[in-house]
Amino acid sequence: MSSIRLFILSSFAELGPMHGHLLRLEAERRHVNLWTDISVGAVYGAMKRMASEGLLREVRSEQEGNRPARQIFEITERGRATLLDLERAGLTEIWFKFDPFDLALARATEATATDLPVILRDRLKRLREMLAQTKSVNDRARRHSGKAKDWALRHSEMRLEVEIDFLAGLLGEIDAIVREKGGVV
Repeated sequence: MSSIRLFILSSFAELGPMHGHLLRLEAERRHVNLWTDISVGAVYGAMKRMASEGLLREVRSEQEGNRPARQIFEITERGRATLLDLERAGLTEIWFKFDPFDLALARATEATATDLPVILRDRLKRLREMLAQTKSVNDRARRHSGKAKDWALRHSEMRLEVEIDFLAGLLGEIDAIVREKGGVV
């Protein structure tokens, strides 16, 4: 599943032919960086790859004043079929990735275990700050979003809230964990 491919194809299907700069502006306007793993600057390279695969095709070139000519692309029928597949995959596939934090916690050595309480309290503080910042940015973006995008923004907030709850619970057991690892409490 590729978020950037889904975004690009759905944008072309919704908005029609455009050049890469317009697509980049659209990504910024829609705040895709708030609810996806898309780097706004990556759209140009992804568009070129998708054109080489026949998902997009160049329809014309435009030039404004002394600016370089811009290639205008549109979605192909093959691109529309791929878009449907990506939408279904995005809605049905469950993406669960293991967090390296869990491995580091489980494999912590005696030396690391002694520092665990400080490390975890700092991590918890940073996550709380991240949640506050995320909510602030999301609240501004919500003014321009519908129900579906609102829920996508909520999802990122909820994931941070669960991580905060997890760490708070872990800190409640930290003395026992440190002793188990042979560290000094």
